Amino acid sequence: MANSLVIVESPAKAKTIEKFLGKGYHVLASYGHVRDLPSKDGSVDVENDFLPKYIVSAKAKKQLALLKKALKGVDELVLATDPDREGEAIAWHLLEALGVDEKGDSPKVIRVVFHEITKTAIAEAMAKPRKISAELVDAQQARRILDYLVGFNLSPVLWRKIPGSRSAGRVQSVALRLICEREAEIEAFKAQEYWTIEATMANTEKTTFAARLHAIDGQKVAASAKHLEASTYQVIADQKAAEQLVEEIRPLPLQVSAVKRTEKKRRPAAPFTTSTLQQEANRKLGFSARKTMSLAQRLYEGVDTGEGLVGLITYMRTDSVTLSNVAIDEARQVIDERYGKEYVPAKPRVYKSKAKNAQEAHEAIRPTGLARHPEKLNTVLDRDELRLYKLIWERTIASQMADALLDATTIDILAGEKFQFRSSGQVVRFPGFMKVYIEGKDTESEEVAGLLPNLNEKEALSFEELVGEEHTTQPPPRYTEASLVKILEEYGIGRPSTYAATMNTLVERNYVQLIKRVFYPQDLGREVIRFLMQCFNKYVDYQFTANMEDDLDAISLGKGEWKSFLREFWVPFKQEVEGVKEVRFVGEPLDEKCPECQEQLSKKFGRNGYFIACDGYPECKYTRPINGERNDEPVLSDEKCEKCGALMQFKEGRYGKYLACSAYPECKNNQPLIKPKSLGIACPSCKEGEIMEKKSRYGKIFYSCNRYPKCKYALWDEPQEEPCPKCAFPLTVVKTTKRYGTVQKCPQEECDYQVTLVEPEQKAPAKKAPAKKAPAKKPAAKKTVKKKA
Repeated sequence: MANSLVIVESPAKAKTIEKFLGKGYHVLASYGHVRDLPSKDGSVDVENDFLPKYIVSAKAKKQLALLKKALKGVDELVLATDPDREGEAIAWHLLEALGVDEKGDSPKVIRVVFHEITKTAIAEAMAKPRKISAELVDAQQARRILDYLVGFNLSPVLWRKIPGSRSAGRVQSVALRLICEREAEIEAFKAQEYWTIEATMANTEKTTFAARLHAIDGQKVAASAKHLEASTYQVIADQKAAEQLVEEIRPLPLQVSAVKRTEKKRRPAAPFTTSTLQQEANRKLGFSARKTMSLAQRLYEGVDTGEGLVGLITYMRTDSVTLSNVAIDEARQVIDERYGKEYVPAKPRVYKSKAKNAQEAHEAIRPTGLARHPEKLNTVLDRDELRLYKLIWERTIASQMADALLDATTIDILAGEKFQFRSSGQVVRFPGFMKVYIEGKDTESEEVAGLLPNLNEKEALSFEELVGEEHTTQPPPRYTEASLVKILEEYGIGRPSTYAATMNTLVERNYVQLIKRVFYPQDLGREVIRFLMQCFNKYVDYQFTANMEDDLDAISLGKGEWKSFLREFWVPFKQEVEGVKEVRFVGEPLDEKCPECQEQLSKKFGRNGYFIACDGYPECKYTRPINGERNDEPVLSDEKCEKCGALMQFKEGRYGKYLACSAYPECKNNQPLIKPKSLGIACPSCKEGEIMEKKSRYGKIFYSCNRYPKCKYALWDEPQEEPCPKCAFPLTVVKTTKRYGTVQKCPQEECDYQVTLVEPEQKAPAKKAPAKKAPAKKPAAKKTVKKKA
């Protein structure tokens, strides 16, 4: 029998660690949490100083029995749960559930943390055992009890006030507020037109380059949306003004007035934290935060590289941007060998976290062995695992590379004495870290790097083309997963490790929709936020929520007492909850009277969404749809009910329009408006059904077996009855994206077969207004519209 029992959270990690520890160690998994607060009233005894009443979950009972059996006769119990607050709390819960005294000698209890699953790191961790951190456990308990008190007391009030609502939460509701407020900004936005004067110029050697009107009589001309509100910029407001300027400038002589050349340095981004990994994987790979963390978990826990199981990256829940000296030395060696000495900076780079409430006890996310290049893992990892590992490897290596050097050139050109044009270009002289990796952005930059001809002051130039271009201001962009994670972290709201679950909850509750990686608030989500802002404004306030995170961090550092923190929160919160129960939450009043009783009409929310109703209810029952007049007459379809033969009628439910039998309630048959369409392709899973084209409740087309629910095989991409030439899977799929064009690929994750059918479209050059000649008679000008953000 083993002398030491090691308990980790994941069974995959258990196998890897047991191999490295060798004889005398038996490693088992707890499968995450073993105890939690049940979702029922009384799980926290508020009157007894917030005593939590934890229970062992049903799924954990069997594993706990196995752990108790393995514990018999063991000399040492090693608690090696994950190296974060939650992992610390799980270690404490394990002792409580197993009935083991941490201060006892039978067995002796030690706590170790593995920041990476490699033989060296595990040996080092085992050589530095410690006790369970009471401060971290208290902070995690306070966080869990706080979330329970908010959710369990606020959610029932929400259910009674807003039909269809399911939950409210401390971080979840603030994230929803951000999404809803951004949508309100977009809806309130009014586009503004402005014009710029664009020129194509040539030197005496007929080398052409682009320039833009920069100033008139020394006053700068607005060239972007941000300039429009500044009084120091002159705005070309319409086409007529642009055409007048073109006519005035065209005959003027051109001369270079100034040439400025400067060297710019660009530094690499810091290594990944949990937050920045989620953001960059969303931008560059299109992964959701949840998928990113799931893939990272697998890379951390261990993969069979051909030489046995080994963890490929360090722990993926961290706020730290620091690297160990060993990792830095290894990175510098790899850079020297692969790219050359000129790419190795004179001194190692040191980074400091900019995130609020950063917990920097661990390293940044990095490969456990930087010499393990992604190309060596082609046959070991599946496609998505390899893409994420490559992203982490490139970011880590780039973070320790030399600066990129760029030559920036600015040329000012005078047209006569009144008009100044400017042309800017940027040339990469030394790529440095850019040879490996460039950080993605949430919005496209308008700045375009280009090569300019070698020009000298007072050199004469000529116009090749001179046109006015129209621009329209754009509303602020909706949040993507990447930008929402970024803003939550900047505000200090929640923890990066919980963001994936928070965003997933918003989608599952139907508060928001995630369409093409962009969040759109749903009517239900908007109404939930309207209620919370009206009745619980303090608890969805950004600063209030961030301050709570500060208090929780103080507890984890031993600078605060967790029960005092809960008392300060609970007393006023409970009073507000009780007070709101008596408040009548009404709709938004409209500037309109009821046509039947002349009472006020309001926009209200019901189970099927928004509608207009009379405030005189229940005496007056006048209602009508939000987008039209009241229509009590059923709209019948030409289609007959397949069960009773009566005509079907159009109806609208929470997920849109559908067909229902007009003989209801005698016949309760209903069906989707758009019926599933057979593709004539046999189901590759059950071999009995066939693939049908269907529409989800959110309106998205998908493909699934007609034997559902017996067979649950489904695809999002259009299937083709062509077997994969690489793995012989019975079908392939066709997928179209802006980045990759149209590709045909194998739907099996373990197969990387993919061929391009249609190359991605290149962005068409902007249309410009035709250049005006100077004939005796002026032709009518054509308006050319060019939209820019």
